[in-house]
Amino acid sequence: MNSASDTPPQIEIIYEDEHVVAVNKEARLLVHRSWLDKGETRFAMQLTRDAVGCHVFPVHRLDRPTSGVLLFAKSSAVARILTDAFTERRVTKQYLAIVRGFMPQSGTVDYALSFQPDAIADKFARMDKPAQTAVTHWQCLAQIELPVAVSKKHPTSRYSLVRLTPETGRKHQLRRHMKHLFHPILGDTSYGDIRHTRFFRTQYDCQRMLLHAQTLALSHPVTNEPLVLTADVDSEWQRVLEVFGWEEAL
Repeated sequence: MNSASDTPPQIEIIYEDEHVVAVNKEARLLVHRSWLDKGETRFAMQLTRDAVGCHVFPVHRLDRPTSGVLLFAKSSAVARILTDAFTERRVTKQYLAIVRGFMPQSGTVDYALSFQPDAIADKFARMDKPAQTAVTHWQCLAQIELPVAVSKKHPTSRYSLVRLTPETGRKHQLRRHMKHLFHPILGDTSYGDIRHTRFFRTQYDCQRMLLHAQTLALSHPVTNEPLVLTADVDSEWQRVLEVFGWEEAL
C-alpha cells in the first residue's frame, strides 16, 4: 500500500519557489470555495495548499470552465505585490481558444463591457456602473473547414485556433469579446453557440470550454527576475488538436 508521500498530487504544479507557486488548473475546477457552489469539494486553492504544505493566497482568477496557469503567493506580503502587478497591467497573459468561424490573421477588439456583478462578492456594489474599457488582441494560428452542416445556414463548418492576449482583465472578457466578434468560443455555455458545442461533445467527446490560459509572463515579486509560466493543454484539447492537425500550430 502506498504511503501518503507516494500519493500523486491532485493538482499539477508547474512552478514553485519559497515565495510563489503556479499550477495548471483543470477545467471545471473552482479556484476557491464559493457559496454559489456549496456541493463542490475540490478547489484549486485547497489542492495547491495540500500539495505544497503551506497556506497560499490567490492573486488572480480563472473562470471555472477555463484551464491553465493559476498563480498563488505563499505570503500576504507577496500576494499584495502580485495583486498590484495584475491591477497595474504588468503581467502579460496569453490564452488559447478554438472559436467558430474563420478569424482574420490578427487584430484587436476594443469594446467596453458592462459591469456584471457577482452574486456574492458584489452584493452591495452599485448596479449602475458605466461600461469598463476592455481590450483584447488576437492572433489566428490555424483554421479548418469541415464538410459538416452544423448550422442550417451553412453547408460546412469553420473553426479557428487563436491566441488571445487581453490588455485588461474584465469579468468574462475573452468570452464576451469573442461573442461580440461573432466568433464565440467552443464549449462556452454562457456566450457560445449551443449547436457547435453539441457537435464537439458528440463528435470529439469534448465536454469542456476550449479556452486555456497558456502563459503568464511577469517579474518575480521578490527577485524581479523575468518569470514565464506555461501550462500544457489537457487531453480533451489535445484530442481536438490532433484530429484537426493543429499540433504544430502551437
